[in-house]
Amino acid sequence: MTPAQKNEAIEVLKSKFTQYENIYITNTESLTVDQVSKLRRLCFEKNVEMKVAKNTLIKKALESFNDDKYSGVYESLHGVTALMFSESPKEPALILSSFRKTNKEKPVLKAALIGADVFTGDNQLKSLTNIKTKNELIGEVIGLLQSPAKRVLAALLHHHESKAGAETETAVAE
Repeated sequence: MTPAQKNEAIEVLKSKFTQYENIYITNTESLTVDQVSKLRRLCFEKNVEMKVAKNTLIKKALESFNDDKYSGVYESLHGVTALMFSESPKEPALILSSFRKTNKEKPVLKAALIGADVFTGDNQLKSLTNIKTKNELIGEVIGLLQSPAKRVLAALLHHHESKAGAETETAVAE
């Protein structure tokens, strides 16, 4: 790779790191070419961008930001590294989990950068699949806000129905 090609690769990586807040770093070393193709296809279907890059180029791209949030990622940059970029914080984790069901715990999660938080180690994958997306959180908040209003409406309707029922019974009795 020429110095110009390296600089171009670093610039591409920098733009991806700026574009996405959710970045997963995986080790695809033990996967066959066919398995990597299947993983790429899964990522494409779920709007997750996957890139394989040299660790030194990834590190140089991250170091250019002069941001401490990336420092926890550097120790994960060894072996064959594939980066997964996503708008969703949990979609790459779901992809990896489902892919592993048929591929015996491969690929291995090295680290994940979710917003400003760094999760290191393959043991973090299960907790990353449980992260709530922005839309899920908004839905929960709306549900919580609607819940008291629904209870008040239900109580009013019940009170109105029981009052109407009592009036009907008195009218029938007369």
